Amino acid sequence: MKLYLSPPPSNTLQSTIQITGSKSESNRLLLLKALYPNIEIKNISNSDDAQVMEKGLAISNGEVDIHHAGTAMRFLTTYFASQEGKEVILTGSKRMTERPIGILVDALRILGAEISYVKNEGYPPLQIKGKKITKDKVSLPANISSQYISSLLLTAPNLENGLEIELVGKITSVPYIKMTLALLTQIGVENSFEGNTVKVSSKKAIAKTTMVVESDWSSASYFYSIAALCNVGTEIKLSSYKNDSLQGDSVLANIYKDFGVETKFKENYIILKKIDNNQESIINCDLSNAPDIAQTIAVTCFGIGIGCCLTGLHTLKIKETDRLEALHVELSKLGANIKVTNDSLILEPSKTINKNVVIDTYNDHRMGMAFAPLALKTSIFINDAGVVSKSYPDFWKDLKQLQFNIKEA
Repeated sequence: MKLYLSPPPSNTLQSTIQITGSKSESNRLLLLKALYPNIEIKNISNSDDAQVMEKGLAISNGEVDIHHAGTAMRFLTTYFASQEGKEVILTGSKRMTERPIGILVDALRILGAEISYVKNEGYPPLQIKGKKITKDKVSLPANISSQYISSLLLTAPNLENGLEIELVGKITSVPYIKMTLALLTQIGVENSFEGNTVKVSSKKAIAKTTMVVESDWSSASYFYSIAALCNVGTEIKLSSYKNDSLQGDSVLANIYKDFGVETKFKENYIILKKIDNNQESIINCDLSNAPDIAQTIAVTCFGIGIGCCLTGLHTLKIKETDRLEALHVELSKLGANIKVTNDSLILEPSKTINKNVVIDTYNDHRMGMAFAPLALKTSIFINDAGVVSKSYPDFWKDLKQLQFNIKEA
């Protein structure tokens, strides 16, 4: 599906948007529910990724195809490896077979797991024979994707002796590790995170527990971008959010102050209010702890006409696509002067935006959503626009609610 987007009738927007549960929290809780059926989950994400995760967990033998869902690939690798009697081939899309998983597989093999590569060493598909795991100590590089670490931590309480992980080097994406540990604490699992050592105790059973998933802050990022690109007086209400979020992307509330967007926290929602048009000429952000909002911030800066220097982006090259290179290509089409390295992005200030540019999405949901707010400034096309269903199936419907002009091209 190719969509054509053009500016809404007014650049001062007022609306209320309901966003479903966090994909990150939902996937973690789905795995914990598989280990402890007493858990009830409310406000679960309606994303493709959460549905794939739920379906995968229901399979005991045979092929488990997680398509583009990187979180599911990492979480299910540890889950199946630790489930005695289960035997699966864990596979996914062509891009998934190009995304490395060797660090996690090596760690699991040290713990005693039986995992082999079906095709290329270090990459999916994986043949996994579930075993009872009794070893309880392993080390991992600290600068890898936090999903490898969370994968081990989530399954740890179901292991015979729990698990102790030593993280070697400088730790990145700390909020996602803390999110995982906070959810374990909420279901009664003892854990600690001191220095570079993370420990999770074994727990055979838990009491009946209801877990309510907070709405997704990554999804909120696109409305922050919209508010930043709108006139003063724009107000967008989003639910359901809280001031003490477990999600790393909640730093949006602080970052977007630099774009003149104020966040007001109410009982179970937030209001994004555009209050100022006097932005800095250059935005500097270290996004080591929140790399998923890099695309949104870069596009916001380009849309406003200011520059940015974004660092801490080393994990973006192994996402659904190489997100740094994808940003370089697509922003350049629009007229941007942009440079990327292995872990950073530098965008020069620019006052012009090319019209009617076709944005490619690279099987990456965040590419489609990050570029959509530019329709406030110019007409654009979005290729393969349905890719947003990976994390936010209602995205285009919600943009129409904001009076964006959207039609199939």
